[in-house]
Amino acid sequence: MENLAYNSNLFFVALMFLILVVLFSTFKILLEYQRGVIFMLGRFYKVKGPGLIIVIPFVQQMVRVDLRTVVMDVPTQDVISRDNVSVKVNAVIYFRVIDAQKAIINVEDFLQATSQLAQTTLRSVLGQHELDEMLANRDMLNTDIQSILDTRTDGWGIKVSNVEIKHVDLNETMVRAIARQAEAERTRRAKVIHASGEMEASAKLVEAAKTLAIEPNAILLRYLQTLTDIAAEKNSTILFPLPMELLKGVMGDGKTEKSIKPKQPKQKE
Repeated sequence: MENLAYNSNLFFVALMFLILVVLFSTFKILLEYQRGVIFMLGRFYKVKGPGLIIVIPFVQQMVRVDLRTVVMDVPTQDVISRDNVSVKVNAVIYFRVIDAQKAIINVEDFLQATSQLAQTTLRSVLGQHELDEMLANRDMLNTDIQSILDTRTDGWGIKVSNVEIKHVDLNETMVRAIARQAEAERTRRAKVIHASGEMEASAKLVEAAKTLAIEPNAILLRYLQTLTDIAAEKNSTILFPLPMELLKGVMGDGKTEKSIKPKQPKQKE
């Protein structure tokens, strides 16, 4: 009797443990950002969640899918630009699962697939542009890469929301070449600005000369003003131009007519 009672108690404990295991396997709790893809006897059944769901043990299987945005770092890629410059570029992509069914059924590992696709797309897109475009037009390149990735991952139920190129690393030779180019560009701008200033100054001088030509005495006032400015510097020697118009009244015309005697013809002997 004692053995029978012991066996019945052991059977009862095992039965309770089995019931708890079944209940634990049957009821699942999914968080707000999670979805459960349910398979019934190997075939797709439906997508459940969030909250408390029921999964029939040994008949149904569930795969959890996270719907939050994933931040993935794209490893550094060796890229040859269209103008044959070798650079190293890395980027970061932001994407999330919008269709849990496609993300589980259509691709084996959507994270790995998206990472590999981002690397190949980064190399192919940047290889079609020159180095100056990579450095100056990153927003355009980010948009191009994002649109290509979003189109190709649409069949996997993934939405690529943003792509950002983080670093474009150049070798030392190319850095020095870019520095020389920037210096030459600055020099060119300085010469253009200087030439533009000279042209504007010459135009103003022409206008001033026309204004002074209207009244001859105006240039005398300019001479006196210049003399005043020079005298203020405490110079020991002053070279001052004297206008010839002031000496006309004193010197007169300064021209004397020479009498020319006609030559006498020689008499023949």
